[in-house]
Amino acid sequence: MNSQNEDIIEQILHRKNKSIVNFIIIAVNVAMFFIVEVSGGSEDAYNMIRWGASFTPLVQAGEYYRLFTSMFLHFGFQHLFGNMLLLFFAGDYMERYLGKVRYLILYLGGGLCGNLLSYAVELRGGEQVVSAGASGSIFAVIGGLAVSAFLNRGRLYELSFRRIAIMAALSLWTGFTSSGVDGFAHLGGFLGGGAIALVFNLPLMFKKHI
Repeated sequence: MNSQNEDIIEQILHRKNKSIVNFIIIAVNVAMFFIVEVSGGSEDAYNMIRWGASFTPLVQAGEYYRLFTSMFLHFGFQHLFGNMLLLFFAGDYMERYLGKVRYLILYLGGGLCGNLLSYAVELRGGEQVVSAGASGSIFAVIGGLAVSAFLNRGRLYELSFRRIAIMAALSLWTGFTSSGVDGFAHLGGFLGGGAIALVFNLPLMFKKHI
């Protein structure tokens, strides 16, 4: 981790108005990881299903809550660490801009959009997939950042729309070209988060033009 990232972490941790909701979301994900790990392993598909991972036949049978609970589960420490590190940075910007309640709505609502699109694709393809992870919600945050930056003259704090768009495009492309990664959950989360952010930005943009 370079010195610039370390400086940003220091600013986030010592800022008076901290992103509490984002910290709580990260804490819940970490707590769930260790609970699942000690109860049978986070890389054991059956144990993950037991704790609420999404599994196409079970969701189809009516266990729709899995589209929500799967957002707080991860397959292995590397999966958890990568997602939480990105969320630590991206979520901080989004919560500062939207506020706590709106940020939570975007995070959860966008994540559900991602899981719904993934589930629809699995049904269409006749797949039976065990899936979990916060990446759909994280891409919702990235989508929200992109829309918010675009509507604020191409910049949100020190983030530019161009930088966010390039990062999002590369991440989405990686998701669709890498094995074991749910690209459709990423895409659905990105689009869902962008749409939610657009709705939240409309009143803010209207006030600026009064």
